[in-house]
Amino acid sequence: MDCCAHHPKPPTSLADLPPGAEWTCPMHPEIVKPGPESCPLCGMALEPKLMSLDEGPHPELVEMRRRFWFCFALSLPLVLLAMGTMWIERFVIAPWPMLLVQLALSTPVVFWGGWPFFQRAWASLRHRSPNMFTLVALGVGVAWGYSFVASLVAYAFPEAWPAAHHDPSGLPQVYFESASVITTLVLLGQVLELRARAATGEAIRSLLRLAPTSALRIEEGREVEVDLALVRVGDRLRIRPGERVPVDGRVLEGQSSVDESMLSGEPTPVEKREGSLLSAGTLNGRGTLLFEATRVGAETLLAQIVARVGEAQRSKAPIQRLADRVSAFFVPAVLITAAFSFVAWWLWGPPPSLALALTNAIAVVIIACPCALGLATPISVMVATGRGAHSGILVKDAATLERFARCRILLMDKTGTLTEGRPALHHIECIAELSEDEVLRLAATLERASEHPLGESIVRAAHVRGLALAELHDFQAHPGLGVEGRVDGRRVRLGSSVFLQEMAPESSALAPRAQALRAQGYSVVFLAVDERLVAFLASRDALKESSAETLKALRAEGVEVIMVSGDNEASAGAIAAELGIAKVKAGLSPIEKAEFLRSLQAEGQLVAMAGDGINDAPALAQADVGIAMGNGTDVAIESAAMTLVHGDLRALLRARKLSRATLRNIRQNLAFSFAYNLLGVPLAAGLLYPWTGMLLSPMVASAAMSLSSVSVIANSLRLRGISL
Repeated sequence: MDCCAHHPKPPTSLADLPPGAEWTCPMHPEIVKPGPESCPLCGMALEPKLMSLDEGPHPELVEMRRRFWFCFALSLPLVLLAMGTMWIERFVIAPWPMLLVQLALSTPVVFWGGWPFFQRAWASLRHRSPNMFTLVALGVGVAWGYSFVASLVAYAFPEAWPAAHHDPSGLPQVYFESASVITTLVLLGQVLELRARAATGEAIRSLLRLAPTSALRIEEGREVEVDLALVRVGDRLRIRPGERVPVDGRVLEGQSSVDESMLSGEPTPVEKREGSLLSAGTLNGRGTLLFEATRVGAETLLAQIVARVGEAQRSKAPIQRLADRVSAFFVPAVLITAAFSFVAWWLWGPPPSLALALTNAIAVVIIACPCALGLATPISVMVATGRGAHSGILVKDAATLERFARCRILLMDKTGTLTEGRPALHHIECIAELSEDEVLRLAATLERASEHPLGESIVRAAHVRGLALAELHDFQAHPGLGVEGRVDGRRVRLGSSVFLQEMAPESSALAPRAQALRAQGYSVVFLAVDERLVAFLASRDALKESSAETLKALRAEGVEVIMVSGDNEASAGAIAAELGIAKVKAGLSPIEKAEFLRSLQAEGQLVAMAGDGINDAPALAQADVGIAMGNGTDVAIESAAMTLVHGDLRALLRARKLSRATLRNIRQNLAFSFAYNLLGVPLAAGLLYPWTGMLLSPMVASAAMSLSSVSVIANSLRLRGISL
């Protein structure tokens, strides 16, 4: 339960949202409503600003999926009946019952399956903002309405219906199947869109799960477990080994190492002692800490990251906005053209003028049905994403490929993106009679009992060399400093220069070399045996094999690569220099990464961001194209619009090639759709009749409409054969 308005407990489902929760449109974030309804501008269902922990399917997705399968089951036999004229003539004595069957099958498809589209179309007209739903409702409604009127008039008053508008079986030309198929295809598009939108919320839910639901509060000397919502600033809290920090705070007592990779992106745990700062969601190591809460609820760094991810996700503009902008002019133009055609044929057309006027007006509306325009973008994207998946490129939304083709700035995290994300031992330097193998054996024996990432790199190196580790006695760990113990009867110490600063003067012989390696981005630890400094070991996070060639190719394409890292300037600068990266931003927090990216966007730049950690999530969500490494964290992957499945940076080049091809394909589809309407609508209106005597019947208009959709699909399918 909520203790107060300032400390709300994250809702676990949509039903748990507070009464004052606000709902907004994914495409139009300026639209804010007090409840779940449709956006007045685009007709999309509004989503709550406050994300819940509910992982169940979205109610609208369930409803649209149910409507789609119902309509599919009725549309399939309807299409077979409509296309089976010869079969009807051979086996059915009276064709009129078959027409009634078509009417019976199409009516529930149009009026139940397509009812949400009619609702949204009506809302768009009330708000004077015509969109794709307006076109869908218009096309479906006219096709079904025309077919119903034609059937009724042709049956009741056969002499009043032009003989030219009957098919060979004597039935009137009807388009029940067109109305049903259009409805079913639009429902399929809605299902696919809602599935993609639902996946974006998993990023925020993953972040919310990092914070524990309770905390150990010290009350009168006792530890009391309380709900996280009850924690106040100034409370004294206990964090035990292996637990996540519940709120931001400052350490009062104890020592431990805390995994802050979710914030810094760096694999090395940070040592904490009295006075150190803690952040909510970070993972405590083997020690116990007593700390004072300094920021709780929405004020914690984790909560701010969650807010930034949600804000950035809502600010993204899908590529479908283009179709809506076109529709704002296209729909009125079609209606005006249809009305003008009706009046012109009624007043000046040959007899039967009224029937011809109605027929031509209907033909205009049918041929202008937005199928080709509506399919132009999503079909290309569907094919392209499928092709990308076969090449290790996962694309989350429709706008990603189009945007990535135009990005000229790419921000890249260092650890885990340009590097492997796993330190490796590179150098062993000795000043005593000990060999490198002996130094490594002693160091690995000590570090075998440690969980420090640098220690793990030493142990891995010993295993690679096949060294047999000795028995360890009297092991002691000194958080933030080093480790010590007895190996083969000798006292061995391994750690930082501070840990070994009281060693013999021989340390001066190693100092210059160690400092030089630090300047190159290496992490250095010293080894002492029996109070005598004998060697140091230097580890470094290795560059990915694909980093250098990928960055070179990107620069050749005119892409500016900027490194953004939470690591220190020396390490980040060393890696950048090795890769030829001219611009580096080091020591950045997750929020600062997102703010730097936003500053580039404010200059009018289209910016992509590549990263792998939780610390990259705000920037990945804020970026025009967020790119996550497939071997990174779930939060990074869910925040990004594109994922490189194997973490291979060469996939970036394949993704850019695919993006350019997709953008080119979309432009071709849109150009064809516009050209089709610019030519088809005048022909349907009877423009050529004065010279050729030719009229475009609704049947031909329907065929042309279908042909336009087939052409767009066929062009999009060419993306399957693109070489990546």
